[in-house]
Amino acid sequence: MADKTSDDSIITRSHNFTCGVVEGFYGRPWTTEQRKDLFQKLKKWGMDSYVYAPKDDYKHRAYWRELYTVEEAEHLTGLITAAKESGITFYYALSPGLDITYSSAKEVSAVKRKLDQVSQFGCSAFALLFDDIEPEMSGADKEVFQSFAHAQVSVSNEVFQHLNHPRFMVCPTEYCAARAVPNVSSSEYLTTLGSKLLPEIDIMWTGPKVVSRVLTLESIEEITETLRRPPVLWDNLHANDYDQKRVFLGPYSWRSPQLIAKLRGVMTNPNCEYGANFVGIHTLAQWSRCNVDGKRDLSLNDSVSADIKLETETEDGGTGEDIPSNLTPNMYHPRRALLNAINEWLPEFARHKQAWGPIVKPQPVIPVPIPVPILPSINTCMSLTTTTTTASSSSPITQTISSTALSTASLSFSSVTSSADLPTATAPCTAQLEALAEVCSNVPNATENIPVMPITGPVMNSLASESKIVALPPLSTPLPLPISVSLSSVPSGTIPLPLPLPLPGTNTCEPMDCNPTPNGSPAHLAKTAASSTEDIAMAENSSGNSVVTSGNGSSTAMQVDTSDGTDFQATSNNMVVEPAPDEGGDVDENSSNDLSQIPDKDAMTYEDLALLCDLFYLPFEHGSGGTQFLHEFNWLKTHAQVVCNSHPSNGNGCTSDISERAMKDSEAQEWYDRAAKLDDMTKTVNRLFQRLTNSPNRELLHEIYPYLWDFRGIISVLNSFVKWLGCGSFSHMIGNFTLGNYTWFSKGWKETFMSGEHEPWVFRGGLIADLQRLLPVDSATDLFVYKIPEVPSNKVYDVRPANLLTDQHHIRAICRSSYPSSCDPDVLPDLIADRYLGCLLEAEQLVCMVIEDEMEVVGYALVTLNAKQFYSRLKTEFLPSMQTKYPFPESSQNLSNVEQEMVRWFHTYDLEVPDQTLSSHPATINCAILPTVEDSSALKRLVVCMMAAIRANGCFGVHTTIKSNDQFSLELFGRLGFVDLNPGFSSTFAVLGRTC
Repeated sequence: MADKTSDDSIITRSHNFTCGVVEGFYGRPWTTEQRKDLFQKLKKWGMDSYVYAPKDDYKHRAYWRELYTVEEAEHLTGLITAAKESGITFYYALSPGLDITYSSAKEVSAVKRKLDQVSQFGCSAFALLFDDIEPEMSGADKEVFQSFAHAQVSVSNEVFQHLNHPRFMVCPTEYCAARAVPNVSSSEYLTTLGSKLLPEIDIMWTGPKVVSRVLTLESIEEITETLRRPPVLWDNLHANDYDQKRVFLGPYSWRSPQLIAKLRGVMTNPNCEYGANFVGIHTLAQWSRCNVDGKRDLSLNDSVSADIKLETETEDGGTGEDIPSNLTPNMYHPRRALLNAINEWLPEFARHKQAWGPIVKPQPVIPVPIPVPILPSINTCMSLTTTTTTASSSSPITQTISSTALSTASLSFSSVTSSADLPTATAPCTAQLEALAEVCSNVPNATENIPVMPITGPVMNSLASESKIVALPPLSTPLPLPISVSLSSVPSGTIPLPLPLPLPGTNTCEPMDCNPTPNGSPAHLAKTAASSTEDIAMAENSSGNSVVTSGNGSSTAMQVDTSDGTDFQATSNNMVVEPAPDEGGDVDENSSNDLSQIPDKDAMTYEDLALLCDLFYLPFEHGSGGTQFLHEFNWLKTHAQVVCNSHPSNGNGCTSDISERAMKDSEAQEWYDRAAKLDDMTKTVNRLFQRLTNSPNRELLHEIYPYLWDFRGIISVLNSFVKWLGCGSFSHMIGNFTLGNYTWFSKGWKETFMSGEHEPWVFRGGLIADLQRLLPVDSATDLFVYKIPEVPSNKVYDVRPANLLTDQHHIRAICRSSYPSSCDPDVLPDLIADRYLGCLLEAEQLVCMVIEDEMEVVGYALVTLNAKQFYSRLKTEFLPSMQTKYPFPESSQNLSNVEQEMVRWFHTYDLEVPDQTLSSHPATINCAILPTVEDSSALKRLVVCMMAAIRANGCFGVHTTIKSNDQFSLELFGRLGFVDLNPGFSSTFAVLGRTC
């Protein structure tokens, strides 16, 4: 195990530049079918390499010692053969760093044996990955090796020589400048790798950060000098496994083609969703064939680059940059590359492909020091088997963030834990961004410990089927061989809940990534248990641990994710979410899934894809289409005062027509014109949403749908709020109530986001979160936690201001349908509506909104801003009138128990809401939605819009009174984040409330 010393000279191999894809993210791996499709695309686009390194494919990392079974070997051999047929070099990567003992001959033999097996399948290129692991040696290793780097070099050199000097890569533990201790040029670890690792071995590097915004020639020259060879760039520009709300569809950018001469190669580690990577990989291929940067040179320092970029942004949010007309073929320009990629991507949406279930990203819980300025990004929890919701803790002391690990490129908390990064991280100089500075700069140093807690859930096997992924048991119950499960067999206990951030001073491990050594993993099991059994190469599964097979002998697999962690349902072990249109099966005539004949007007267009890419652009910049939404809404919100001044209100906030006075006011006219523009932009997104949902390529649809569904939802809320502002029924002091903190327009925020000085997960949520933060609902971020539909649907719901003259009968009908009762509509037709809505509909300072689909109104929300006045009128006017209308029930009356209880309420109501509640939560609310509405986000979006309207009137809290035995209403408002404001206050009533 002696160290091998390399030649002292710097190795230059730029003439042998390699370019391709590394499948190196956390989460559900790609399928065999998708990988073969990738090889064909790489060949077509002139790329030459693929690295197999899916972090959660269980025999790659967690169970790296395990040899492949016959079935797995067949699939892996097929992949290697397919790559060769397409002229693609297939690198098989192994990640033993979680638990390997470097000084153990048995452990090193296990690495050799695994790679020997793969070489028998025809593989001739390999990689050892030591990323995202604890940088500490075991006691046994410390007795043998001088340092951690020496241990890794020894194993890498020995394995490389054992395999007879194949193409070989190593990913170091310090794989970016932010993780180099103390810095790149002075890092003993990197210096040791450069001097001791055999010169033929390539070393992977992610740049200044885990996700690097800009790569400069100077930074590459620096790492080249330290490593004594040009690095292979492991580029995470399009990686998205750290943020469940973001997918990156923008072009390969901020890397000058002049870097090609300085690099050994570039391997992009892209989005988890295979189909979403067309643009990223296609534009990288275009970049690799160029040698001149056709864009304005922004390869300066990060802060200067951000300033220059901001200068090109127009007032309405556009980039203000056109594609130069004098570009030659050898010049790379991102916008031209994007145009070319979109034109080739468009036909993919017309391909008839079936969907085998949502492809989801992992969702470990990552603690972040509070205060956390970026709040509304806690949407669907991405885990292996379910799509669940998570919310931040209500405790003022702790808060957790649901995110995930990025591979070597994936999540390494350099911005939080790297001591090298701390001196250079600069917080924004404005007081408004103190919280951001708290997160980004004033973080615990290396001696303070903040744990990163992994989710203990099933791992996956992508080598058991062409088009499916096999689920394995949680790592807490390690098994030597894979099994296949359906959702119905997965216990709910395997779906973890967010863990709280430990209190300061607690002794916990320092984070290196989001997936450290899993609890109960097979780490050192052979060493600790002195196991006498060894893996048998190409062994069939034993009967005791057999793969569950279907009738044709192929492995069955978990295929679909549910939306919560408790209700697992699957109709079969091979559940297909949606069949291809030409594969038969019954299709609802009214369903959007009947795609056999889609009219041209409903097919995706170039403009649709251009907008889609703009909405989900790149980690450090939003596309021009996305920024226009930010600018338009912010302008309308900040200039709403002109509408209030020129629009007389009818007193209940429900007017819908623009007054003549407003039309004559030039400032008001401009406001309404821009509101109409925002409405048109919203309709454009809706049209894109409809066309995507109708796409014959159901696999591609399932991968993109959750993101666009979420974006369409927030845009709809913004547009609805603007429509309400157009009524002019709000406080003249609106500017004081709706400014918001930490928004895209806060001084220093945009500049910091675009600078690249911080990892992108610091600004989690992307454009969707930036739009959410513009709504004046600072304390209602939990209402942005949605359950994404399991099967894509083009059903949309929109919120609008209500007009009580035309909408009141709809509201009353919904109220009657929403509250379960045994009331006879022929006997007392108005009883339910009078009980729950009567006084509220007649209240002053009323804010009323409804939500509707394309056919009818399906829900409502009513708020009176002055609850004290409301309760006074309730007792003095409304209840007496109801007592006359509904006399106290006598035993002889033919009324149900429910009806009698409602009537008695008019006669016995005596609740006195505490003054403290009326002071802190001065508004009172009632809301309902038809039981037939399956979209759980619909009511939340309605209430979010209502909360923004309440806030615009200077009201910061709302409450409702509910009878203690009204379980339906208690559960309804509980789901909307209302809590008991006065526990124990009354035995018959509960006063629930929440802040806006």
